[in-house]
Amino acid sequence: MSTAKDCIRAGEAVLGIEFGSTRIKAVLIDETHSPIASGDHAWENRLEGGFWTYSLEDIWGGLRSAYASLAADVKEKYGEDLRRVKAMGISAMMHGYLAFDQAGKLLVPFRTWRNSTTGAASKELTELFSFHIPERWSISHLRQAMLNKEPHVPQIDFVTTLAGYVHWQLTGEKVLGVGDASGMFPIADGTCQYDPDMLQKWEALVAGEGLAKPLTGIFPKVLPAGCAAGCLTAEGAKLLDPSGLLEAGIPLCPPEGDAGTGMAATNSVKKRTGNVSAGTSIFAMVVMEKALSREYDEIDLVTTPDGAPVAMVHANNCSSDIDAWARLFEEFAEAAGCPVDKNTLYGTLYRKALEGAADCAGLMSYGYVSGENITGLTEGRPLFVREPDVKMTLGSFMRTHIYSALGALGIGLEILTKEQVAIDALYGHGGMFKVPGVAQKFLAGAVNAPVSVMKTAGEGGPWGMALLAAYMARKDEGEMLGSYLETKVFAGSEASVIAPDEETKAGFAAFLARYKKGIAVEKCAVETL
Repeated sequence: MSTAKDCIRAGEAVLGIEFGSTRIKAVLIDETHSPIASGDHAWENRLEGGFWTYSLEDIWGGLRSAYASLAADVKEKYGEDLRRVKAMGISAMMHGYLAFDQAGKLLVPFRTWRNSTTGAASKELTELFSFHIPERWSISHLRQAMLNKEPHVPQIDFVTTLAGYVHWQLTGEKVLGVGDASGMFPIADGTCQYDPDMLQKWEALVAGEGLAKPLTGIFPKVLPAGCAAGCLTAEGAKLLDPSGLLEAGIPLCPPEGDAGTGMAATNSVKKRTGNVSAGTSIFAMVVMEKALSREYDEIDLVTTPDGAPVAMVHANNCSSDIDAWARLFEEFAEAAGCPVDKNTLYGTLYRKALEGAADCAGLMSYGYVSGENITGLTEGRPLFVREPDVKMTLGSFMRTHIYSALGALGIGLEILTKEQVAIDALYGHGGMFKVPGVAQKFLAGAVNAPVSVMKTAGEGGPWGMALLAAYMARKDEGEMLGSYLETKVFAGSEASVIAPDEETKAGFAAFLARYKKGIAVEKCAVETL
């Protein structure tokens, strides 16, 4: 305790902040990279005007609340006011569209990664670049706005992601970490910069269509991990901490996306490593040794925070429908006079899934709260269906929903298997892995590879962001990110490992075959309900 207190008092702690889908979290770490304080704020996106969004008031009110929660935790634990830190970094959900005019005014409400409204632009750009451009990428949102002839397009001066926006307001710097930038526009191999050939094709495509500047003047400057990315201004300090205690001048590392912080938090930035992040959405990141043989609609090509090529399988939907069912069971327990806390509720439901039939015995679910690009859905309708003569048990019911949360991801991972993408280590993190041995076991069967969950997995993205900030502030000259994480953060770290078993492998394969066939039912639900 005294060591942490001294670290805070001396301004040697490092701060990471991440805007997740449902929670904004701040984590403070010491010189050993261990978390010593945290704070958070719950928030939710809204569907407004046909777009999933968060308001600017949501963003800044949530950030200040999360920081205040952290500062209160520091005060309670150590009796210290949080006045300065050695370094800090901002992370957030990747992709999306925040467009500003020359005066810095937001032109249209923030369009998040969750929107599936850019199909025409995605298709056009994929064909133009011969490179898969997903619907949620920033360039797809920009191009779709142009195709729709939205009146704000000629006024666009700057387009960025959520992390890039917050970093800009805190520092005045219009920059972005390469991992987050790789979800805006393709990055050229080995350069950590936007692909110049694709930029040229873009400019030829949009010539005369109303943009005031070339794309390199509209999108943020790209920086790899370890670079200095500006300092907290006096105005930025007041935005973050209206109490006035936080001092200006704190160095910030490049802002990153949640995929990059997940890689840092799981020590999976080296080749042949990968991680699966499972929460509101679910995505797998595998650092590749070589390029894929061709482009795939189901696979995004992005980068690690230090610019190495990554195959990303991203599914929009994961645990939201499970959470809805859990709330229903919670309501029943309360009505029956037997209320349960959240840990007991989720622990019981997840562990019952281990008792369910390996192939889910004729039960099927699609937890599509929103559209799902991998399976071709522009909207979602959460759906549970079963064959009429099967025995429906709680175990098989819960196993069905957890399998379903892995379903769209499993379709993409099948492609990586066929492409012979090597994975020596796959790490799971996020809310689905909080109950030990359940989602981890099912994921191992789905990917036919051992899955590890570290004891630090629960720290998640904000801790990963703090690690990237610490790397910038504390790395040795010439020290690469992978080496820094391996030797200074994860040396001697503990992890539980579950290898795939034949029963789960066969059961998930049978379920996935039915899942793919049943997509027609989900499409019908979207069309008719």
